[in-house]
Amino acid sequence: MTRLQQWWHGPWGVPTAAGALILVSFVVARVLGSDAASDALMVAAAVVAGVPVAVKAGRALTARAVSIDLLVSVAAAGAVIIGEYWEAAAVTFLFAVGHALEARTMNRTRSALAELVAVAPDVAVVMRDGEQVEVPAAAVVMGETVLVKNGAKVPVDGEVLAGTGALDEASITGESVPAEKAEGDRVYAGTVSRGGFLQVRATGVGADTTLARIIHRVEEAQDARARTQAFIDRFSTWYTPGIMLLAVVAGLLTGDVVLALTLLVIGCPGALVISIPVAIVAGIGRAAKDGILVKGGEFLERSARIDAVAVDKTGTLTEGRPHLTDVVVLDPALDREQVLTWAAAAEAGSEHPLARPILDAAAAEGLATPGLPESTEPVPGRGVVATTGGHRVLVGNAALLAAEGVVADGAVRAAEELAAAGRTPMVVAVDGRVVGVIAVADRVREDAAEMVRRLHAAGVRRVVMLTGDAPAVAEAIGRATGVDEVRAGLLPEDKLDAVRELQRRGLTVAMVGDGVNDAPALAAADLGVAMGAAGSAVAVETADIALMGDNLLRLPEAIGLARRTVSVMRQNIAVALVTVALLLAGVFAGGVTMAIGMLVHEASVLVVIANAMRLLRRGTAGARQDPAATGSLGSGTSGSASVTSTTSPIPVTSSRNSTTPGGRISRGGVGDA
Repeated sequence: MTRLQQWWHGPWGVPTAAGALILVSFVVARVLGSDAASDALMVAAAVVAGVPVAVKAGRALTARAVSIDLLVSVAAAGAVIIGEYWEAAAVTFLFAVGHALEARTMNRTRSALAELVAVAPDVAVVMRDGEQVEVPAAAVVMGETVLVKNGAKVPVDGEVLAGTGALDEASITGESVPAEKAEGDRVYAGTVSRGGFLQVRATGVGADTTLARIIHRVEEAQDARARTQAFIDRFSTWYTPGIMLLAVVAGLLTGDVVLALTLLVIGCPGALVISIPVAIVAGIGRAAKDGILVKGGEFLERSARIDAVAVDKTGTLTEGRPHLTDVVVLDPALDREQVLTWAAAAEAGSEHPLARPILDAAAAEGLATPGLPESTEPVPGRGVVATTGGHRVLVGNAALLAAEGVVADGAVRAAEELAAAGRTPMVVAVDGRVVGVIAVADRVREDAAEMVRRLHAAGVRRVVMLTGDAPAVAEAIGRATGVDEVRAGLLPEDKLDAVRELQRRGLTVAMVGDGVNDAPALAAADLGVAMGAAGSAVAVETADIALMGDNLLRLPEAIGLARRTVSVMRQNIAVALVTVALLLAGVFAGGVTMAIGMLVHEASVLVVIANAMRLLRRGTAGARQDPAATGSLGSGTSGSASVTSTTSPIPVTSSRNSTTPGGRISRGGVGDA
């Protein structure tokens, strides 16, 4: 295809040619004074601009649909028949210009998708037979070692085998600050090295990369119809024949053919039809740039109605990585290091998840442990009994000590105090003598309280934490984050019941979780939100909204963007309907011609487009960050929920001890129903 053919088949080929013919027609009429030649040129302009419109109208009719193109085609043909050549040319030309502007706008609103495609890597440097070989990115084999040098794009999803570096992951997570990578870290295709040298083992190539899944999801989402858009489509199906009937009736009653044709042009709901898709595409595109994947227009609209957010605790409000917080020495003959050493020696052979933070703490402090104990006996629900170096060591709760006949009154009191502070205490006894109490805890994430504050600022009435932890533990997190309601001791089915109860109150509920033990609640919620979905193919494909990065503040940002998008949609619908109503009134009152009507109509299309384009700008998405609140979990309040002031993240337990299922702690927050 030649360049001329490419231009002609592009969005601006037809309107440019038609506009040139109209201009030449005016010149011929003014300079040569030839009305016949001028009229012929006007008819030619109408044909050039009108034929594509008539073709579209014919295709729609074959599909049993009455489209806007039919209105314009009938009006233009009628204008030519009655000798209104300028009107015919003007109507078809302006309609063609409108189509070109719409096409350009839709391309621009899809810029996020274009940028994602642009960051897709073309080549990769792999190690084959001990040599560096440059191959197409799609030709990398799973398990191969890929080299990522400074300034290069990462061509695959993978795991760092060796080296260190900083990667710009904005295309995946929306985070502008480069992420430091070292051995064992995950990397994603399409990210860019900003320094260092990495050797990466390929775990995802070609269409199996996170970037490819994101592109696929954004493509589907931008083409998906919102509820409002579906309604507008149904409305247009009846509206267009209605306008044609109105024009026929008006023409028969008045005997004015020009009036009837003008009504056909004025009644074109072009701005109305484009008002929704342009806003949806722009909103989803903006979200994708910020690392927020929305499944489609319906879910974007639903996000705007969210007034309750249910949040899982572990890995969402907390970091999900327990660490040692306290070592209480109860035996005067021992010191802190010795108590921790005994605990680590006993836990060395334990499979309990809380053994790891104890061992890590001992290793970090350089404490020597005797290796694996001679014997290890896990006691479910109580702790562990181990024999190490000829000594019998117990690490567990009061029930374990009682079962072993160990007197631990002072230890029980210390454990109760630690538990009240939101930690998981474990008593340490050696050869039947209590030597101390250790405690481990998870950390509340630094941005958890700020997320809750921004959710309230974005219009969310209730933020509810759902957790399987004990009520005292859950309350500690509630105070730290400012959530409105805490429900503790929950099994997966209890979380499902909690979501349904919120819905019975008349609330539209978003559930934020990890998609595993929260799966029933995520499915039942009006909106399922997956956190940190960059490494999860399932989350990207199935979640209604996937927050690619591990940034909690993306959640209020997503809700704020959804509400801005729906607001723009409503504004666009109002502009379109008011314009049509005023033009129809102007036609019947006199003074609005066919050309003027089409000009105003296309102007309304431009207004609708410009309004939707505002969504492409990065907004505050619900609430501006309060500098005074940054970095401090207790810097403010959310509604009437109390928040404990603190200058550092509050540690809270990550264990799921014996609790009363369904335990609920109401914090009397905003919008209590």
